[in-house]
Amino acid sequence: MTDTQGPIPTQITLHKKSRTLEVEFDTGERFTLPCEYLRVFSPSAEVRGHGVGNEKLVLGKEHVNILSIEPVGQYAVKFVFSDGHSTGIYSWSTLHSLGVNYKKNWQDYLEKVAWTKKH
Repeated sequence: MTDTQGPIPTQITLHKKSRTLEVEFDTGERFTLPCEYLRVFSPSAEVRGHGVGNEKLVLGKEHVNILSIEPVGQYAVKFVFSDGHSTGIYSWSTLHSLGVNYKKNWQDYLEKVAWTKKH
């Protein structure tokens, strides 16, 4: 691991049946992330918007899966999702952050979904 790059994945395993992605980093950390989570937190402009406050709440992705994982240089991967989405580039730091912050991110997302359904 270099100081400038942060943690780097040593293994990425897609479990299509359970619709999860397992990512192990050179720090020894291992995260199992649902495909739905990765889809709704895609770093693409379509989901993240073009600035703070422009994020889009993505709904209805409970059954989405990852069809393929494509390398992007030596620093990222791109997922091709079963709903056709494929524009998010997940850098190693993004993947690590999604793993570290999974519980908080997912709880926040579920609260936003619940609020949306009430209003």
